[in-house]
Amino acid sequence: MPASYNARMPTTAITTSPVPQRLLVASYNIHKGLSPLNRRLVLHDVRAALSGLAPDVLFLQEVQGEHLRHAARFEHWPSEPQHEFLAGDDWLATYGRNAVYNHGHHGNAVLSRFPVSRWHNHDLTLHRFEQRGLLHCVVNIPHWTSPLHAFCVHLNLRARDRQRQLAMLVDCIRNEVPDHSPLVLAGDFNDWQKQASAFLRAELGLAESFEALHGRPAKSFPVRMPFLCLDRIYTRGLRIETAEVLSGAPWHAMSDHAPLYASLCRG
Repeated sequence: MPASYNARMPTTAITTSPVPQRLLVASYNIHKGLSPLNRRLVLHDVRAALSGLAPDVLFLQEVQGEHLRHAARFEHWPSEPQHEFLAGDDWLATYGRNAVYNHGHHGNAVLSRFPVSRWHNHDLTLHRFEQRGLLHCVVNIPHWTSPLHAFCVHLNLRARDRQRQLAMLVDCIRNEVPDHSPLVLAGDFNDWQKQASAFLRAELGLAESFEALHGRPAKSFPVRMPFLCLDRIYTRGLRIETAEVLSGAPWHAMSDHAPLYASLCRG
């Protein structure tokens, strides 16, 4: 099974505010930096859009760590892995390699403005056709009494697989996160049947940001006419202030998913 990919270890915060009680987070399946039909490289546009959005912590799925064929095909394919390219000077990048093949690999990434003291990529792979993972980062936010536990995930397409992966995810969180610590779990859950939230609420006490504020999860796929609720931002120990799905310009010309954006408050 795929092992964790030891990306450059984040140790120093990019920027800090005196008392950052409000936390801006975003979750985005970037479709490996390609347009919805895989015809164009849009990774540079993704970086510009994310920089303008300016979240404190980014949860990214389908991040291409390496792809030799795409590097040869696209003239402006970056020389560094996509998580490092997207992080630039704005964030610190942590990457969990999940799917490995002859010409490269891809997985999840967490980009943070604040130091990451430790991280681990948990393998959620159930069969060779879908290699999945749960990336856990412990983020040290200045003046917070407890670190933030940030989890980025991408689950399988089959409902039965997702049920098993959710149970694995619950075990990981129970074993690694103290009850009093703030927690954000975000990613592509592929949960168009809307079954994950009740399970995660009952097992872990997690609240989904859009359900808490708007009564239902966000419609985020496909980006040009979203009608499926695939992407989620779950929290615990944080107050949800705002939650938005960004399906208009410039997002509609990039990934096949729309990003989710939420403002959370500590205390």
